[in-house]
Amino acid sequence: MNLFNLRRTQPSLDDLVVDTFQPSRRDNLSSECLMPSVERLKQIFVRGQGSWLWDSDDRAFLDFSQGGGANSLGHSPSVLVNAISEQAKSLINPGFALHNRGMLNLAERLCTSTGSDQAYLLNSGNEACEAAIQLARQWGQRHRSGASRIIVASNGCHGRSPVTISASNFHYVHFNDLAAIHAAVDARTVAILLEPIQSDAGVIPATEHYLKGVERLCRELGILLILDEVQTGIGRCGTLLAEQQYGVRADIVTLGKGLGGGVPLAALLARGKACCFEVGELSGTHHGNALMTAAGLAVLNTIQDKGFLDHVGETGQHLREGLSRLSHRYGHGQLRGQGLLWGLTLSDDSADAVVKSALYEGLLLDAPQPDCLRFTPALTVSKSNIDEMLVRLARAFSRVRTAQLQCRKGIAV
Repeated sequence: MNLFNLRRTQPSLDDLVVDTFQPSRRDNLSSECLMPSVERLKQIFVRGQGSWLWDSDDRAFLDFSQGGGANSLGHSPSVLVNAISEQAKSLINPGFALHNRGMLNLAERLCTSTGSDQAYLLNSGNEACEAAIQLARQWGQRHRSGASRIIVASNGCHGRSPVTISASNFHYVHFNDLAAIHAAVDARTVAILLEPIQSDAGVIPATEHYLKGVERLCRELGILLILDEVQTGIGRCGTLLAEQQYGVRADIVTLGKGLGGGVPLAALLARGKACCFEVGELSGTHHGNALMTAAGLAVLNTIQDKGFLDHVGETGQHLREGLSRLSHRYGHGQLRGQGLLWGLTLSDDSADAVVKSALYEGLLLDAPQPDCLRFTPALTVSKSNIDEMLVRLARAFSRVRTAQLQCRKGIAV
């Protein structure tokens, strides 16, 4: 007998923080016919309300991801459900080459609310960023001798299409490095494209000195400033746009995620000299359709209702304080963000294990980086929901810490 064959393997954190959930026996559904794209949970979710989601076994989960921030008003808010339902009874999509009331109303509301001159409505933040790049280069053809080079910050995320991720289209510089941007600008540069907060990089905010310095440089050189507010716009940071927090004004702004409250909706905003698109340069089968714009108007009405953004500020502060206490208690690192967008740096690359452990505790989180947790709750989240989240997160931290100690001692489980 070979005694070595009887040894248990060394434990790993993945083994110790295991996802014990299995697909419901009530659902005779399989993912085999679904093309692989992202790793999804095994549960099948069937309903949601506010900050809560339920799976097909009626297990409740406190959702502090909310579709990466897309569900700005939470799951199935009555104001959004009613707006979509009423609109669907009369008109859904008359065709992108035809006007509808929702399209015109939402474009006007966005321009009035943000101090923009023109708006175009699209389906996703990815499309909005593509359109922003196209608009900037169109402006460069007309006003900057054909300049087409766009400076972006490394580790930024402006979508995942070939247009928005192709290195050949952009010149990359370090984020929050004003000197690097000064050095990178030349006669071929048409625009600088930045996120006020780099969400996917681990919720890294731009400093006020940096963003104001970039705006000043753009004005001095006569090039365009594009702010990607797909993640930070529509109240997420406590103001309608994050640029208001910094006291800057972009020439082009992209919006997405929270604008539709969970319905696919995005917007491209242009101001002053950047308004240079002509007929035929943008189109899309579902762009500006009546159903999606009804959703956008319902979200915008709610966000701009009296006291709503004050609530975001108050609950955001409550969340910040609670996460700071937990970070200190468990020896984790820096907390970064604004409003209801926060990232917590962990002491090691255990973010995936914490997310899995949180799931066991009935808490949904996401991890944009191996050492970072991201919190994007509904903008309607209550302080009691935040307190409940903190209790569940503390349990998840404790579970992972126990697993790590067992791993270090070589205890197989």
